[in-house]
Amino acid sequence: MRLLLAQLAPRPGDVRANLERIRVAVSAAPSDLAVFPELFLSGYRVGDRIHRLALREGDAATAALRAIARETRATIVVGAPLESAERHGEVHNAVLAVRPDGEIHSQVKRYLPTFGPFEEGVHYTATEESHPVPVAARSVGLEICYDTFFPEVSRVLALDGAELLIVVSASPTTSGPLFARLLPARAIENGLPVVYVNRVGVEDGIVFGGGSGAWDSRGEPMELASVPAPGLAPEERLFQVSIDPVDSARWRPFRPVLRDVAARPGVAVGR
Repeated sequence: MRLLLAQLAPRPGDVRANLERIRVAVSAAPSDLAVFPELFLSGYRVGDRIHRLALREGDAATAALRAIARETRATIVVGAPLESAERHGEVHNAVLAVRPDGEIHSQVKRYLPTFGPFEEGVHYTATEESHPVPVAARSVGLEICYDTFFPEVSRVLALDGAELLIVVSASPTTSGPLFARLLPARAIENGLPVVYVNRVGVEDGIVFGGGSGAWDSRGEPMELASVPAPGLAPEERLFQVSIDPVDSARWRPFRPVLRDVAARPGVAVGR
């Protein structure tokens, strides 16, 4: 499975421009999965504009994502504000998986940071559940940034059959050392590969730190190949990596953490 890691900076409030950046990036690097950062379609610090920018089923933005996925034969994994289907007027910080066949799966962020420069609890509604989604004939767990700090999120996805974890992020440079420790730990404790895509650029005084990468099921960093593309800013990068999800099944018998935890009474799957 070939993955594109698009370490890019969105244009705040300009969904059309960010959709075009997705199209250009995926066209430059044909992949099975193309992964873009948290809230890439809208930008991170857009305040109350988030209600106007939120995606909803059947709108122009979701149609454009379906078209890009169909034309490039890639599943597009991208962060976006998503209008709540249950409660009118509420918006989720979500990650979408848009498949070439037009099917769209989503995962809403579970933990919203409300400390330091972050104000996500003001604008977004969280969820209490995580479920893997079918992507490129595989089961993939999707997480968003701060969710990584809560190991139960990754564990639930792994117990529910995820073969790969993808984390999309809008994390500042100051958090880089923390993610560098957390991400390989999540791979080791669940015996499955982890892919992390964090944005770059500056919005409203926040400097986003990049640091995108991939770790195999033993927590070892995987080699990324740089991909040239037009119009990249100096701090932006496109990377490709090949991941074999079956590798997890080969490795887990030597460190059967999931088998042992699943055997304990009261272990919940899908929550």
